[in-house]
Amino acid sequence: MANVARTSLRRFGTQTARKATVNYAAPAAEKVNQYGIRVSQAQGYVDSFTGAIGNTPLIKLHTLSKQTGATVLGKAEFQNPGGSVKDRAALYVVRDAEESGLLKPGGTVVEGTAGNTGIGLAHVCRSKGYRLVIYMPNTQSQGKIDLLRLLGAEVYPVPAVAFENPENYNWQAKRHAERLQKEDPEHGAVWTNQFDNVANRRAHIETTGPEIWNQTGGKIDAFTCATGTGGTLAGVTRYLKDVSNGKVKCFLADPPGSVLHSYIQSGGKLNERSGGSITEGIGQGRVTDNLKNEVKELDGSLNIADEKSIEMVYRCLDEEGLYLGASSALNVVAAKEVAEKMGPGSTVVTILCDGAYRYADRLFSQKWLETKGLRNAIPKHLEKYIILP
Repeated sequence: MANVARTSLRRFGTQTARKATVNYAAPAAEKVNQYGIRVSQAQGYVDSFTGAIGNTPLIKLHTLSKQTGATVLGKAEFQNPGGSVKDRAALYVVRDAEESGLLKPGGTVVEGTAGNTGIGLAHVCRSKGYRLVIYMPNTQSQGKIDLLRLLGAEVYPVPAVAFENPENYNWQAKRHAERLQKEDPEHGAVWTNQFDNVANRRAHIETTGPEIWNQTGGKIDAFTCATGTGGTLAGVTRYLKDVSNGKVKCFLADPPGSVLHSYIQSGGKLNERSGGSITEGIGQGRVTDNLKNEVKELDGSLNIADEKSIEMVYRCLDEEGLYLGASSALNVVAAKEVAEKMGPGSTVVTILCDGAYRYADRLFSQKWLETKGLRNAIPKHLEKYIILP
């Protein structure tokens, strides 16, 4: 009888404690996580992979903000489901092909890409049930080829030649799409042409730009980022210029080897491309169709040395806990320099294109840094992150 009584008391005590926990937990969670709950209520759930693209956080970079007296913010595009800002362009170029009737259920997407656009397209095509064919220079790593194939893409590595050469990987991609379209018009095939397809630019007019404006409550003084296809810089610039009546200043950030900085500084003179950079997916030898409308509206440009970019990779990891690729780090350097130009009290936004996960074997390698002549660019107190031989 005593054992029964003890068991009943234990059950009563457990149930009472459980009720108390339930009664306490819900309001406590709502109080502690008010921002997260508001975001969750606004987002709800999405129907597919593509619904998760965009609406990325805007992160304050505290050390640089303190150093400059400005508010320096980075748009965390590495939180897109495919891991980079290119998810936005990938979705829009595919959607554009659908809307124009070029791409039908079971059809094929073809693109020439050596980087994140291919990965974004692979995810989007898998989600929507399309076949994907990728052409890329054969100078790319086997790891990148394997990743695209893992995501379901058919990959053709071809000799790396100049853009003007008809055997350039972009033109081979175009011919492949034209051939498939003739062979199978019922399903269709499209060359998405990321550099000159202005659906890329439209992605950032309709999503990235409005997100930045609303996340800052319209209190933004300047925007800066690098450009490869031109879509992000042009689209965000277009939206911010329009919504602010031209008050937001927009700046191009350019790596070594690109001609766009000199093009802007010279008032429109296009020089021959020479040299190169450790950054990937940015820099350009021409003004693309995505960029051509906005390039004359830019308020200036900055040329960012590789030494500054690689140092910022390490600084962002150490100071902010952000594990960024070199292109993102270049954007952060540019944001710092724009903040210094704009002055204390200003708000400057840039793009954190992707993380360092796909580049770690180089960025944190002693041998690679030495080969590129960048070992001495890493400050002494940050050398602890050079963990690879």
